[in-house]
Amino acid sequence: MTTTYIAASDAASAAGEMMSWSQVIVLSIVQGLTEFLPVSSSGHLRIISELFWGQDAGASFTAVIQLGTEAAVLVYFAREIWQILTGWFRGLVNKDARGQDYRMGWMVIVGTIPVGLIGFLFQDLIRDQLRNLWVTATVLILFSFVFIAAEKFGKKQRTLEEMTMKDAIIMGLWQCLSLIPGVSRSGSTISGGLFLNIDREVATRFSFLLAIPAVLASGLFSLPDAFAPQAGQAATGPMLITGVIICFVLGYVSIAWLLKFVANHSFSWFAAYRIPAGLLVMLLLVLGVLQPY
Repeated sequence: MTTTYIAASDAASAAGEMMSWSQVIVLSIVQGLTEFLPVSSSGHLRIISELFWGQDAGASFTAVIQLGTEAAVLVYFAREIWQILTGWFRGLVNKDARGQDYRMGWMVIVGTIPVGLIGFLFQDLIRDQLRNLWVTATVLILFSFVFIAAEKFGKKQRTLEEMTMKDAIIMGLWQCLSLIPGVSRSGSTISGGLFLNIDREVATRFSFLLAIPAVLASGLFSLPDAFAPQAGQAATGPMLITGVIICFVLGYVSIAWLLKFVANHSFSWFAAYRIPAGLLVMLLLVLGVLQPY
């Protein structure tokens, strides 16, 4: 086991510069706090990593530590997820048992397919060109107006029971936009739900469930590359474990806060943060403080 660890570390060093512990801790804190907020955790990791360390930590590191925030989803929604899983399996063997949980299980599965296909087919583009900070800054600004439009035109009346497979597919397509740093996974899927007139809290809960298969698959798929990335910086096993733990704790807190917030507040509030943030990044790029890649 020691030999394997040393080999992984040597490979990482050869592939790219090793991350520092301070970088791992700071970026993990940022990831845990922003993963579920519609401000784009991947965009923030990209910006902060470049601003303070002059390098991109890389998409693989981001994908792996997201396992921590997704574990927070599994724990926070454990009862709901268990009901969906058991209801889905019961429905597979017994047609008479096909109720809301069985239908929800299929909605999550089918809704995940678009982001899985797009993420796999365009993984090189996602890990390279789309991480340009000009793209991140522009998307931070432009997608803020999508939030505002979704809040303005969405009637926010439809319940979870009224959601259809068509809704799940459409929200799944919206989730594909989150592959661009600066969009936000929760922001894109929730906006899609609002445009479908789904209640804001219902859309938020479904967006969390919809992200589970995609984030888990992405994190596990990216795990080998995090040790020896083709692009970005390398990390050791202890670093990744520490990052996952930090993300789990802060992610759990973030979920609880966001669900309370969306019950009574518009998502447009986040646009008030995203737009100045995007403009600031553009200014820093123009001044040469930040580099696009």
